[in-house]
Amino acid sequence: MNLAAATNESLAQMSNVLIYSSMAVYTLAFLAHIAEWVLGSRSKVGRTAAALTTTGTTSATAAPAVQVRRQGGATAVLDQPKVITRAAAGARDVPDGPGAAGGDEQGDLYGRIAVSLTTLAFLVEAAGVVTRAMSVQRAPWGNMYEFSTTFSTVAVGAYLGFLVARKNVRWMGLPLVTTVLLDLGIATTWLYTESDQLVPALHSYWLWIHVSTAIFCGAVFYLGAVATLLYLFRDAYESRLAAGGTPNGFARSVLERLPAAASLDKFAYRVNAAVFPLWTFTIIAGAIWAGDAWGRYWGWDAKEVWSFITWVAYAAYLHARATAGWKGRKAAYIALIAFGCWLFNYYGVNIFVSSKHSYAGV
Repeated sequence: MNLAAATNESLAQMSNVLIYSSMAVYTLAFLAHIAEWVLGSRSKVGRTAAALTTTGTTSATAAPAVQVRRQGGATAVLDQPKVITRAAAGARDVPDGPGAAGGDEQGDLYGRIAVSLTTLAFLVEAAGVVTRAMSVQRAPWGNMYEFSTTFSTVAVGAYLGFLVARKNVRWMGLPLVTTVLLDLGIATTWLYTESDQLVPALHSYWLWIHVSTAIFCGAVFYLGAVATLLYLFRDAYESRLAAGGTPNGFARSVLERLPAAASLDKFAYRVNAAVFPLWTFTIIAGAIWAGDAWGRYWGWDAKEVWSFITWVAYAAYLHARATAGWKGRKAAYIALIAFGCWLFNYYGVNIFVSSKHSYAGV
């Protein structure tokens, strides 16, 4: 074994160590997020629920005054604090929840610890991805293992980017870290592939362009899917309150802390709409690459077909979201179906369907 081969093997081993180390840190972040939800104060959550129940479908910005009678017959009138609302036109005008920490200092401390650990895990995992690339001297997404580790890295990076931009997305930390641990567990257990060189068809600069944009689009689509799923739960909760129902323990401890349904719906729509043009470019770049590698731009290969199906599904979602009769839950169902198409395009096609893209293996 020459020096270069030994160096590459050492880098590959280092990459594995870094990936497993990031999983350990992600586990700590997962526990910290759990602590944030469990130990966060219920007091502000209760006040949010009271505001929701009081306002119903009316404006939450004009909450009724609270009268307190003092001794001696004097009466003091205390105005409830104004609640910021983020409802879209025609939707319920309800307040955002206080977040996983419930507005409590102890819960907020655990939330900050969770974000710090998530950031550390992201840096360690990113180092593992870069080290893997150095071990083979190519882009680190030549097979499903490399794609999975890169995908989770980009997803966490996008989440942290929203936090840096001061967007209210810390509520996404727990489902994100949970999914990342699941993704890395599958990657290291069933999808692991020894570092190796690419097949001739992949030796192209289009690998950097096409696959990198596909990974980024998938990561952002994932964030939109999480927001869409939580929107469905929160919307059902708000509808029950508006109808005079009593929420169960899960709703009181979890759903009351989430942003309003309108806020979740708006976030999901914006991220999906923002990344949809890039997904369109991804398909076009893949067609150009196919023309260089196989002499045809489109051959109805399974991967090509499901990429197009995913594009049609997200286009249908954006159209439905912009159409008055299909806003809300109907559009949300289409968004989840669209992300399901993306998942099948990655896992299902690569594992269960024989196609020209099978060279990537697992």
